[in-house]
Amino acid sequence: MPASSVTNPMSTAPLQVLTIGLQDEIFAVETDRVHEVLDQVPITPVPNSRTFVRGLINVRGKVVPVADLRLRFGMKTGEVTRDTRIVVMDVFIDGEPTLVGTLADRVYAVTEVAAASMEEAPRIGMKWRAEFVRAIGKRKDEFIIILDIDRVFATDETAYIGSKPPEAGSP
Repeated sequence: MPASSVTNPMSTAPLQVLTIGLQDEIFAVETDRVHEVLDQVPITPVPNSRTFVRGLINVRGKVVPVADLRLRFGMKTGEVTRDTRIVVMDVFIDGEPTLVGTLADRVYAVTEVAAASMEEAPRIGMKWRAEFVRAIGKRKDEFIIILDIDRVFATDETAYIGSKPPEAGSP
């Protein structure tokens, strides 16, 4: 989706999203991108991986990397609690569909965000990089940060999870 496109101007249909908590923020991903939500499962660390990649898990016979979105967004990492979940999502990395697990402090609910309530993310005043945000939706008295999950993992060289190895000497 182009950065300037928040919603399809012809569409007035609400966007169905899964809301998740990271620290005190409410984020959301489109439900059609969510593969499944898992309770905590053992994560196998991977040597020399990016700092936000916690390791690998097995999801129905597939090896899936698990990323900590808090670290990706520059937040402090939190402790794993009984509410922590792994949200397995379909993302596109280098144009290829890939399963990626993301740690969420909490998974709230599937909800709808009205197309009319969505606005482009402000470029200043946010704790994380605005290009990771597809839109900001408003529901009642709360803001929901709708993630552009493909950009979270493919915006720049620090987003490496896909099949292309990092260049020698890169962090």
